[in-house]
Amino acid sequence: MSSQEPADGQSDSIATRIELSFPADVGKHGRKRIDSDYYKKYLTKVHDTAEVGDEWDEFTDVGCCGSQMDVPMVVEAVEGGSRVGLDTEIEYTEREACGVNQGWSVQHDEPEALDD
Repeated sequence: MSSQEPADGQSDSIATRIELSFPADVGKHGRKRIDSDYYKKYLTKVHDTAEVGDEWDEFTDVGCCGSQMDVPMVVEAVEGGSRVGLDTEIEYTEREACGVNQGWSVQHDEPEALDD
């Protein structure tokens, strides 16, 4: 075993791809924010590791008045090693709605389902 390999024998290399899920009630504006290159790079800078099932409590600005939108993400898949690096590709998938930041929908195009 090399000195850079963890004791449990699992790879300590950089993940090539991470798939994160986000709630279905994140609307068009929120999706545009989290899908931007700068946001994906932000995620690779603030997380050292990723394992399937990890929950990342994230947020993004909404573009006005310093407001933010909470975006709970779940790691659904990891390819390569478990470490997150600047070259780790971030992809998204949608999961069921969970009532994300309902008051924010007044300012932007978030789903009408939140009004129910």
